Amino acid sequence: MGVRRSPRNLRIACNHRGLTHFGGIYFFHEFLRVLQVRRFLTQNLDYPRRNQRYSLSQMILALIYPLVLGLDRLETASFLRSNGTFQYLTGLQSFPDPQTLRRFLIQAPDSFLRQIHRANDRLLQNFIHLPDHRSRLILDLDSSVVTVFGRQENAEVGYNPRYRGKRSYNPLLCIEANSSYFWDAELRPGNAGTWDGSVELMATCFVNIPCDIRELRVRADAGFGFNPVLEILEARATQYVVVARLTQAFKRLLPGLRYESVNRQWEMAEFQHRPHGWPAARRFVVARRFIPGEEAQTTLFTLGRYMYRA
Repeated sequence: MGVRRSPRNLRIACNHRGLTHFGGIYFFHEFLRVLQVRRFLTQNLDYPRRNQRYSLSQMILALIYPLVLGLDRLETASFLRSNGTFQYLTGLQSFPDPQTLRRFLIQAPDSFLRQIHRANDRLLQNFIHLPDHRSRLILDLDSSVVTVFGRQENAEVGYNPRYRGKRSYNPLLCIEANSSYFWDAELRPGNAGTWDGSVELMATCFVNIPCDIRELRVRADAGFGFNPVLEILEARATQYVVVARLTQAFKRLLPGLRYESVNRQWEMAEFQHRPHGWPAARRFVVARRFIPGEEAQTTLFTLGRYMYRA
């Protein structure tokens, strides 16, 4: 079956009352066309399949389009099968049904996942220097909770403030701050330990950094405040700031520090501290603010009439 070509002479008008936000997919499609993403996928991915009705690049884009449209389930994207305008604009002869997309993902070998990862890394290293060449990156490290319903693979019951007792994932995320590029991630079950996977995430993040980046800065939450992670950052001569883990021993130190006022609200102090298990002391910076009696309760750590950040 021949591949339908995208329309060449098309007039775009955004003045119809029934227009939905799905109409913007045309501009995303044009963006992919200019970048020749289909050709890139064809050249960099290899996944032999029995069913050749859809090319490999078409299957990948059929998974990407629903994500861009905000359709978080394959079944929800099934309405695109009856949307002839969508198929015409994107050059698809038809849209795969949910079962075809699900089978494509389930039957994919582990090697295909590695291919996808390498292709994404190659795109990332090209895009990071557009529109201008850059010499510094700022990586933000954080964790998240993704609730799942049903028996999803490797999902477990863990810390879930919104849906207590529900199975979830607890992925670690790395985002480049200036570009907002999704740099890398480490998928973990919902009951994963605080810093499980942190070392693996840092290793893959550093692999993706172009060799001509001269300055690297990292900002991370308390889940990364462990000695093995900090040693990796220091081995790369990385400038980093990590939220301190507020252990009981650390909290007892805070009232006795010497604070200096930096503005009307905040005071700051810094000191060298070596938590249990660390081979050497590191520099800690603590900020505190006085809490007036009429102020609502804060979610940050408080001690007496002060709110602390470290």
